[in-house]
Amino acid sequence: MTYGSVQYLPGMRQWKIVGEPFVRSRLKRVFPRMPQRAADSIAISATPENSRELQWFLERYPMTVDRPDVLAKLAQQHIDMEARIGKLIAGHIPPDKIEMAEPPREYQAFVPQFLQQRRGLILADDLGLGKTVSAIACMASPGMLPALVVCPAHLPRQWAKMIHRFMPSLRTHILKKGTVYDMAPKRRRNAQMELVPNSDTPDVIITSYHRLRGWAEELAGKVPLVVYDEGQQLRSPGTLIYEAAQHVAAAATYRLALTATPIYNYGEEFFNVIDVLVPEALGNREEFLREWCTAAPGGKSRLADAKEFGAYLRREGLMLRRTRADVGRELPPLEKIVHEIEADHAQLDALNSDAEALARVVLQHNERFRGEKMQAAGEFDNLMRQATGLAKAPFVAEFVRLLLDSGEPVVLFGWHRAVYDIWVEKLAPFNPVLYTGTESALQKDAAVASFLSGESKVLIMSLRSGAGVDGLQGFCRTVVFGEMDWSPGVHEQCMGRVHRDGAESGCLAYFLLSDAGTDPVMAEVLGVKREQIESVRNPDTALAERIQTGENHLRRLARQFLAKRGLPTIEAEDAAVVPIE
Repeated sequence: MTYGSVQYLPGMRQWKIVGEPFVRSRLKRVFPRMPQRAADSIAISATPENSRELQWFLERYPMTVDRPDVLAKLAQQHIDMEARIGKLIAGHIPPDKIEMAEPPREYQAFVPQFLQQRRGLILADDLGLGKTVSAIACMASPGMLPALVVCPAHLPRQWAKMIHRFMPSLRTHILKKGTVYDMAPKRRRNAQMELVPNSDTPDVIITSYHRLRGWAEELAGKVPLVVYDEGQQLRSPGTLIYEAAQHVAAAATYRLALTATPIYNYGEEFFNVIDVLVPEALGNREEFLREWCTAAPGGKSRLADAKEFGAYLRREGLMLRRTRADVGRELPPLEKIVHEIEADHAQLDALNSDAEALARVVLQHNERFRGEKMQAAGEFDNLMRQATGLAKAPFVAEFVRLLLDSGEPVVLFGWHRAVYDIWVEKLAPFNPVLYTGTESALQKDAAVASFLSGESKVLIMSLRSGAGVDGLQGFCRTVVFGEMDWSPGVHEQCMGRVHRDGAESGCLAYFLLSDAGTDPVMAEVLGVKREQIESVRNPDTALAERIQTGENHLRRLARQFLAKRGLPTIEAEDAAVVPIE
């Protein structure tokens, strides 16, 4: 007896299942990623994982399958992959021998073998465990050259330096502009300074995410290995950068994302990152959202069970995450200290009528003006954060001065140029230097050199400009957050500048919060975003608190802002709006 039929749709890479109503109902319970609406047939992506689950289901409810060979082949692929991943995780398979000028540590030498299983991998090792060296170990493995490294704009030279250190035989080339040019000049000078034909082509091409946009067509299909440093940059689909990264990845054999913070915000961003590395591993977007996510205010989707999803990524070989305890390289402790400081309330009270108008637009309950609301929300957020930063700036500077007077060099993190200007003026005796989005790569290198030489005692860094910077540990053990970011992953990256291999003593991270402006709401929002990423990376670690603030943080700011001025809000006039609290 059979209960229906299963048809393979090669053009859509799907299984179409037609069966009796009760069988379709059972299928939906077994496959939560399937469409849950009523229909005469059900379609699901023909991935190895889904095929294996479908094969198992057909043992209980037999159906006619038009391509049993395809079903069996895909199911066996998943069985073989899962078995090998399990052996690798258990340590039953030794790492391959990799020849490098400085040999990789054993846990780094395992990475090429993990990458070979799914051809795409998120390497989410703890900050400071040497993800760059793990990527270079992949370049030293057979069949992975030439390679392409895509990284933030301030890191190409650091990548070239690391490759030359660990694999000096590899020729590197940093793309100098965003339009295509000949990377191997037709002639070069020999030892006698004579011009001779040049056939040298780079083994490793290094570019920034922005320059990749102009090179995607040229590089696609020419590089078997693509490394995306700070892979959380792939979290935003629909952008030119994302499309370029996806285009190059689709034609590559191996795709590796390096990031200790795979997402900065909500869980649905995991799909965007993984879909570049291993397309269809999570099904299509709709299937992923149905299976793993719940809706959140503001249109974003959260992971329904972040711990279970993290375990799933490991089990499927999609993410490799080792902590310092796992590899026996634990650091001295990092102590996080929240310190309340004063703020000049006059700065916040001085916000003009533009802020009031923006706040009202943010609170409008009208979907017809969604684009206008989004623009207003961004402008209002920037106004409020800058006003909060300016209101705190003199007090932040005084706090940092106390640390500097005790002999401690400090890395000070902020976001707004106007805030930096106050810090530079107030801390002038300590010769502060800047490492922000405004400085060139050479100026940033000079700032770090000045700080490490002791010429400057305070390095002012932008919250999102320091990812990947190495060398501060061992010299500095104190970071101060004078301004906050909405994303906890950014804070973790910042702390990782000093809390990494080479740190000789415990590190301190001060979060300076005021009781006004954006700080109170940001502190709450950071709670929910931290829960999303931490539970995925460390499934055994439960956070003490999960705060349901969601995407309404700007609406809360807008409401508080108007209320303090004694002004009515749109929500008070619109009974259809459901209060957040």
